[in-house]
Amino acid sequence: MLRFNENNEILRDDEYNAIIVGLAWKGDISRSMDELEGLCAADGIEVAGRIEQSLERPNTATYIGKGKVEELAELAANMEVDTVVFNDELTGIQIRNLEEALGVRVIDRTILILDIFADRATSREGKLQVELAQLQYRMPRLTGFGKALSRLGGGIGTRGPGEKKLETDRRHIERRIDDIKGELARIAENRQTQKKARDKSGMPVVALAGYTNSGKSAIMNSLIEMFEEETRAEQQKTVKSKDMLFATLDTAHRRISLGTGMDFILIDTVGFVSGLPHNLVEAFRSTLEEVRDADLLLHVVDSSNKGEGIEEDRDFQIDVTNSVLRQLGVGGTETIMVYNKMDIASDRPMDTGGNRAVYTSAKTGSGMDELAEEIRKTLFGDMVKGALLIPYDKGSIVSYLCDNAQIDSIDYREEGTLLRGSFKAEDFGRYRGYSLKEPEEIS
Repeated sequence: MLRFNENNEILRDDEYNAIIVGLAWKGDISRSMDELEGLCAADGIEVAGRIEQSLERPNTATYIGKGKVEELAELAANMEVDTVVFNDELTGIQIRNLEEALGVRVIDRTILILDIFADRATSREGKLQVELAQLQYRMPRLTGFGKALSRLGGGIGTRGPGEKKLETDRRHIERRIDDIKGELARIAENRQTQKKARDKSGMPVVALAGYTNSGKSAIMNSLIEMFEEETRAEQQKTVKSKDMLFATLDTAHRRISLGTGMDFILIDTVGFVSGLPHNLVEAFRSTLEEVRDADLLLHVVDSSNKGEGIEEDRDFQIDVTNSVLRQLGVGGTETIMVYNKMDIASDRPMDTGGNRAVYTSAKTGSGMDELAEEIRKTLFGDMVKGALLIPYDKGSIVSYLCDNAQIDSIDYREEGTLLRGSFKAEDFGRYRGYSLKEPEEIS
């Protein structure tokens, strides 16, 4: 079991194992159960056994049937597991009844995901978002959940707020929720201020979105490394990337330059997963809304071979991501489908959503040039090639254009400074009065 030190920090020296349990009452759950096993691995849990049951509806007292509870209790005792993880969200009463019947800790998919988030969040905002989701999850479960909590030591589901907060009265928890919402609102205001500054500069925003572990952070790192010479050195901090569900949670921003006048902000967001707790989506809404405000969306898909049903797995993950994006109000944003991990894929996926598709391997760098070119064409495809003769008393315009256009050459003429190159359509229109159109004029 997990242990805590005197500062309530988790000590991960101990290993612990679990049985995962799923109830098939809405259809096939094999894919969902496989994913639950992956979530357990992400939280340091070794899955020792797996039980599935088919029922028309969940048992209100124990979720699974009475006979299955007895079978599960015997299996848990024989396998000496310390945790049972359910694939669906349980009520406080169900958790209490199951723990009394099984004699081990019982958690559900939501607790597991919240626990992973609590362990991975590093920023102040991320920690607050996770704590808010945890408290909102546990609030309606105090009646049945509280008694179970009084028996629990440290471990899964106790990260973040901790037991002491959960054992206080409802009014105290409500006050804490209000405090967190207030602090998150202030952080969101700061983000809006930063967004306004970006909007004022005219710098476009590209957002990475996709299923967890699809390779979004690896794509970001690959783009950073590709254009490190064009981008200022202080911007070249790569983000954490690991082959694990929810390896990164905190939103990362990096300024990428494809060349002079072609700078954009690249945003890496938290990955999605099926059954992502509603409270978690709501808690992270202000962060995830940055995707909604993006000029271009890169929908990253894991193309790797996972055995039978790989095509269905890809479609499933795409559907889950699109569902969460719809919850966030993302609609109509120009999208490029980025089919990643092609170095280990067994086939070439065909996009049926009508979006442009790019096939990449962030690990090997394959396809990254094509992705960069697609980004360039989308964001800066309206560049106008021409020449502008700027009077010497308009030096500020020359300075602006040198920073925001692709300047091929600069000549100093008697009438002013002659700039040849490609300009943003908006800028070229603004300074059209200085344009030289005839070839002999700019020779």
